[in-house]
Amino acid sequence: MRTSEARVQTAFRLRPSLIAKLKREAEKQHDSLNGYVENILERHVELEWPRIPADFKVSDIVLSMNGSIPMPSKEELEDDPRMAHILGYAYED
Repeated sequence: MRTSEARVQTAFRLRPSLIAKLKREAEKQHDSLNGYVENILERHVELEWPRIPADFKVSDIVLSMNGSIPMPSKEELEDDPRMAHILGYAYED
């Protein structure tokens, strides 16, 4: 969500490999690195992620279904961050 709200300059230390990936993705989106990262952060904090307690007990029936439901593709998970979060999918560098 882009607004005309004033920006505050800040600095983060990030791995060079991550910066390179972010720059590539920003170029694909025809966006600046700053705009791209701001958009990612904005989307992340605005989503109401489901909160599942760490000690949540998954039923044996659900566990027995392992493999019977196809896993979404990486592209589907990238397009749907909520599903990725629910399934515990983490993007790797």
